[in-house]
Amino acid sequence: MDKSFFIGNRQRFAAAMKPGSVAVLLSGREIRKTADAFYPFFAQRNFVYLTGIQQKNSVLVICKDGSASVTERLYLLPSDAMAERWTGRRLTAREASDISGISDIRPESRFLPDLQALAVSGGYEALYLDLFRYAPDDIDTAAHGVAAMVGKEYPYLQLRNANPILRSLRTIKQPCEIAALREAEKITGAGILAMMKASKPGMYEYQYKAEFDRAIGQFGPEGPGFASIISAGANNFFIHYDSYTGQAKDGDMILNDVGAQYDNLITDVSRGFPCNGRFTDRQKLLYECALQTSNHMFSIIRPGMKMKDVDATIRSYNAQLLKDAGVLKDVADVGTYMWHGGAHHIGYDCHDAIATPEIIAPNMVFCVDVGIYHEEWGIGFRVEDNCLVTETGCENLSAAIPRTVADITSVMRKGIV
Repeated sequence: MDKSFFIGNRQRFAAAMKPGSVAVLLSGREIRKTADAFYPFFAQRNFVYLTGIQQKNSVLVICKDGSASVTERLYLLPSDAMAERWTGRRLTAREASDISGISDIRPESRFLPDLQALAVSGGYEALYLDLFRYAPDDIDTAAHGVAAMVGKEYPYLQLRNANPILRSLRTIKQPCEIAALREAEKITGAGILAMMKASKPGMYEYQYKAEFDRAIGQFGPEGPGFASIISAGANNFFIHYDSYTGQAKDGDMILNDVGAQYDNLITDVSRGFPCNGRFTDRQKLLYECALQTSNHMFSIIRPGMKMKDVDATIRSYNAQLLKDAGVLKDVADVGTYMWHGGAHHIGYDCHDAIATPEIIAPNMVFCVDVGIYHEEWGIGFRVEDNCLVTETGCENLSAAIPRTVADITSVMRKGIV
């Protein structure tokens, strides 16, 4: 992304702030894994969305005074030759400014003293923090730590949650984000094709994952946007499975729910295919129901449609196809074979943290996800594609990734030895 993207995002965020307030957004900190090892650092997505910076212990401060004048500061870990010898170069002030478009770059050690000065100046009444928590038992983020400190040291500052503003901003994708998603789709497709071509009975799930990782690794270091879901046979009935220990038996379906990232934008695509490259009659029957449902959705999604109707229509349309095929006796029982929702937004997160819209609008991007899980037949898979809403309809961004029975078997016929 060009720095103009991040500048624009901050301008829109600041416009939504109340005058007389300060916003503090943090990139996050490393989480210890064991002994002297840490989990790979993954910067908070909203911080990246506003700055483009992905370095730990970084802080963005936006001040909007009583006259609605806005100033910005970015705090970074300073240069440290010994630390950098172990963990790599840190961004210089010039590099950070070139990425973010922020000119006031300060060492991270100045953040707390500067926050104190702002808090006691009398010019600010409120502090915005990104206080998102997915579940009550989630570990505290760096923002929650700042909130606790402010509540103790500066109780007169009103705490406000920045998360709703950021969710609203991220709901509609900008042209550069859509362009990045298109590139990510190409990379994702290369990984799925690699798995299809290498597939054969007896392969382990970790071998499929190795094929995917190797293929997308040829495009750059960003890698998967989330933990890949790759399973075989009975493991397909664990929706978010990530053990990779199973072995594909002849005739098993391979389920993959994967997505590469490009310039921080993340795709989410699912394909199901038989490990031997040949669909059985039952596999083909269920697959065609899922594919027809997906195709139907791409023919009707357009601006003005209610977002909740996407999921509802996927379920009702697929239920009728399953009933017509003799799989279901009553469409009311579709939950026997459809276990999860059929639509979620993508972007800076696989399940993008957006303000879930009531009405679909142009430049929203979400998944059309049709999953069928028939335990009695031992068949579980999903067909998941990425839908870009246009001015008059929609576009399947992942349409080039083989998705019909004919295309999948053609690719696999060429790949299987």
